[in-house]
Amino acid sequence: MSYPEKVIYMLATPTLDQLLERSAALHRHLCPRQVLGVRMGMWAGELLALELPQQNKRLLTIVETDGCFCDGVAVAANCWVGRRTMRVEDYGKVAATFVDTKTGAAWRIAPHSDARSHATAYAPEATNRWQAMLLGYQRMPDAELLIAQPVELVTPIGDLVSRAGVRAHCARCGEEIINAREVQVDGETLCRACAGDGYYRGR
Repeated sequence: MSYPEKVIYMLATPTLDQLLERSAALHRHLCPRQVLGVRMGMWAGELLALELPQQNKRLLTIVETDGCFCDGVAVAANCWVGRRTMRVEDYGKVAATFVDTKTGAAWRIAPHSDARSHATAYAPEATNRWQAMLLGYQRMPDAELLIAQPVELVTPIGDLVSRAGVRAHCARCGEEIINAREVQVDGETLCRACAGDGYYRGR
């Protein structure tokens, strides 16, 4: 974004249309899941009484799938994997948990199970189901589109975020491990892969 646009982004609370435009710019199109992500991020700000998109790293977001939905959440909350303010726990669900790392308050937000069918009532001009969702999701009230539930994290926030600059080396593969993600097995410091919790195996 240009300098003037950046100043506006930092000083003014963006509208739904502005956030959708930013999300669409990441994909060169706008889809219903991006709309859901943006709407969730905006509602999370209200539920947690936080000004979003955030200008610090107070909010941590845990998304339950990857793809364009995440970018909708990211632009609304200003949480990004690269800034370590977004984590992906791939449950294959279009849902996210928003955590205030200062207070510990956390809300999980997901779409209503009947959001798709109700979307058509808010988009009478839509010519197909996809367009009905795209338009309807932008117009539906929060409480009709989404379900918000206060939750408690199983893993403490401190363990999720960890500490910057912490390093260890795996006793088996020798690779460096950052962010306190090493595990102890029979007195050995191991990476998760060498401890048997890897997503890959050597060939």
